[in-house]
Amino acid sequence: MINPLNLFKPYFDLTLGSKKTHITRVLERPGLWMTPQQLDNLIKDLRSVVTSLNIGDLDYGIVKGSKQALDNAVITLIYDGPSGRPFAFNALTIMNCTVRGHSQQVVHLGLVVVDPNNRAKGLSWILYGLTTFLLFIKNRFKPVWISNVTQVPAIIGMVSESFGNVYPNPQAQTRRTYDHLVLAREIMTRYRYVFGVGPDAEFDEEAFVIQNAYTGGSDNLKKTFAQAPKHRSAIYNDFAGKVLDYDRGDDILQLGQMDVSSYYRYMIHSIPKGSFLVLIYKVFFSFMEFSLVPVIQWFSTSKQMGSLRPRK
Repeated sequence: MINPLNLFKPYFDLTLGSKKTHITRVLERPGLWMTPQQLDNLIKDLRSVVTSLNIGDLDYGIVKGSKQALDNAVITLIYDGPSGRPFAFNALTIMNCTVRGHSQQVVHLGLVVVDPNNRAKGLSWILYGLTTFLLFIKNRFKPVWISNVTQVPAIIGMVSESFGNVYPNPQAQTRRTYDHLVLAREIMTRYRYVFGVGPDAEFDEEAFVIQNAYTGGSDNLKKTFAQAPKHRSAIYNDFAGKVLDYDRGDDILQLGQMDVSSYYRYMIHSIPKGSFLVLIYKVFFSFMEFSLVPVIQWFSTSKQMGSLRPRK
């Protein structure tokens, strides 16, 4: 079980799971508190998962051992319980941006690597949902901006369906707001290194497409459209095939928000239909959104809450 008090330490280090199945470890900003030896062991674990892909090295971010990346990363590592071998990880990055004159943290969903022998085992809720929700709790349930850079239709669809206010979102046809544009410009100006995009890549502000994206260390992640995993809904596959030039090596940049409503929707999709847990989650999240969260935010006098309004 997760000790809730651990979330409100300066940097959390949480472990959950069972040695009979798998163990998950979530580390916040390890570069700021781990010893050099602990960091070396962490990087070895990450690189061993990358090696399982047989695509060569990745020369950027935490896999490279960058101090800057490790200082700002939130890493989720999944180990096989019986053997202790790492087989999957997600490396989120916290980026400090400015929106409407206020400092705003944006959580980049970052690099996800899963050993091919362990895919399709329902790990996405851990690699994405669990980690972002822990940050959401630590942020006192204030909506958290997230960013995603990918050329994979399955990931485009997952982000579109799991988070709120996502642009671009081919399913909901969300409009691009001022906040989306300002954040995108700042991310492309200051944080290209986070997702391995070189300075020669161009950004299309209308389509939110990064053209020629695979020149900054992420070269070996480039895929053809045929190789890119598809989503169960054809609308995301058609969208990616239409707006991205896979020969050139394009990526889509998505921006959205994690809030109570989006996390509730994400968990409901993760629970088998007809389960009694669906009712429990619905009651719990309704209580959070309309009673608990406003009280917590009201008494958080030391934290800038920005513009807080009910979701339409």
